[in-house]
Amino acid sequence: MLVQPDLSKLSVTQFAEQFRGEMIPLSNTFSYYCASVPLSEEDLKEYLDEPVAALPPAIAAALPKISILLVPYLEKPSAEKKKAEPPAADLVSIERPPEGLLSTSTQLKLGDETVLAFALKDQEVAEYHYRFYHLLATLLAEQWSEIVETGYSRLLREESAADVHGEVDEASWRLKQSLRRSPKARGSKSFREYARHSFADTLTLYLHGICCDIDVDTGPRQLPSRYLRKRLQLLEEMFPPPKGYVIFPEQLEG
Repeated sequence: MLVQPDLSKLSVTQFAEQFRGEMIPLSNTFSYYCASVPLSEEDLKEYLDEPVAALPPAIAAALPKISILLVPYLEKPSAEKKKAEPPAADLVSIERPPEGLLSTSTQLKLGDETVLAFALKDQEVAEYHYRFYHLLATLLAEQWSEIVETGYSRLLREESAADVHGEVDEASWRLKQSLRRSPKARGSKSFREYARHSFADTLTLYLHGICCDIDVDTGPRQLPSRYLRKRLQLLEEMFPPPKGYVIFPEQLEG
């Protein structure tokens, strides 16, 4: 279904409320509403069925109810609206926003549900998959269990003791650099914040890798491969992939 002109520039909150009754169930956890370009059956598999099917059962069970909105474009609020109370939400748009206001995804709470909105126009499927898994990983990092936090933080401390450089993504890399400049902060709130971001970034890679064939960029900021593998092995133990899926190429041989 195409977005009609009179729906343009609704906030994501307003849009989600308006189409709440038209959400199509995907599973007990996920439902969706497509208001972007018409999607074929193959498109729906790529954007919805396959990414959801690749989720480890333990992760799917831990997630809240999630509504997925697929829209043409998302527009960030202007500087004036950002100052408003409560904070202004992104807008749904049928026209491409100005470059500085262009947004690719956003999330919000609507009652007991979490709404994930994605702009599809001018976006590659691989980028959408990354955004999808990163939002899910961030949700899980915000409510990770004591067992998961303890196990992952222990691995980070082992890396720190070995003076391992690099991280998986930009946000966790910046936080790691701050800790490296202030060693006394490693047992503080700063370390917990870094650990949470690092977990979300690494879990994003893990989930994306289960679903799709992806390449990890190399460079001075990238975590060395043997340490990245140890993280992925830990996540594999905590959140085994669903039957028929693997994370490491050599597992395909079986």
